[in-house]
Amino acid sequence: MTIRLGVVMDPLGNLNVHKDSTFAMLLEAQHRNWNIFHLQSSDLYLSDTAVMGKATSISLQSDPAHRIKPGDQTIEDLNELDVILMRKDPPFDMEYIYTTYLLEHVHQSGTPVINHPASLRNANEKLLATRFPECTVPFVVSRNRGALGDFVDEYKKTVIKPLDSMAGDSVFCVRHDDPNRNVILETVTRHGAQTVMAQKLIADYQKGDKRILLIDGEPVPHALLRIPAQGELRANLAKGGTAQSVALTQRDRWICEQVGAELKTMQIDFAGIDVIGDYLTEINITSPTGIRELDRMCNLNIAATLLDSIEKRHLHHP
Repeated sequence: MTIRLGVVMDPLGNLNVHKDSTFAMLLEAQHRNWNIFHLQSSDLYLSDTAVMGKATSISLQSDPAHRIKPGDQTIEDLNELDVILMRKDPPFDMEYIYTTYLLEHVHQSGTPVINHPASLRNANEKLLATRFPECTVPFVVSRNRGALGDFVDEYKKTVIKPLDSMAGDSVFCVRHDDPNRNVILETVTRHGAQTVMAQKLIADYQKGDKRILLIDGEPVPHALLRIPAQGELRANLAKGGTAQSVALTQRDRWICEQVGAELKTMQIDFAGIDVIGDYLTEINITSPTGIRELDRMCNLNIAATLLDSIEKRHLHHP
């Protein structure tokens, strides 16, 4: 029986096919002869008891550019699909939340949505890491400048970031003796209107930030080490960082054991955790990246491992 896969994501034209993890998943799905349907959040609607969507069948070209070729558009009952990947990038705004409500309806009606829509909605990627204080450095979450200032005074060197940012956007290093300290706190909290996270600065940040991918709570054996450019705090590749692969350390595996069990309970099939030095900093569950780079560097097929897991856990056809 041919699997009918729906993928909810941003417009196809936005994909960087050489770096995008979703593209790796679609390549593997096509290799398995799955029928693939692309949907955007704006294509979904609830009609009586059914969630419907304007779906475009897609195929991946075999030319060197690996372009995506759109096919026919049809109106699909999402529960007639076998499985759905929710891979829309942030912003995590009210429209994103509404999409998770519709997809949760689909999930509860029998078509698995990966990752689980309720977990996507309820677990902020930066706050999720705070469930594992034994794995993290000291932190505070607030929009109160006094509380944040006290934290900066206590730990001297800190990192402060909005809870809804991605790709290193609006991440500040704040030192207790920086004459711009108060200005930074005002800016990042929008004068007290936006909640942020402050973390003690990890001294090893210059050695890089590891992205470790977990499938059904189990880590891929190699991590993507992103090393910041000279004079830069952020290691994100989008901010000029460079990447190399590294084997997981014993500490990395211990962190994965703590986090992985909770991810399985939350039905988070695919996640990317960030580790600096010996410490967990974030748990990415909306649209984690890193597959393409690790596949190239380590001769892996991470998407195949993911789809194997999805087939085993969710697609038991008679």
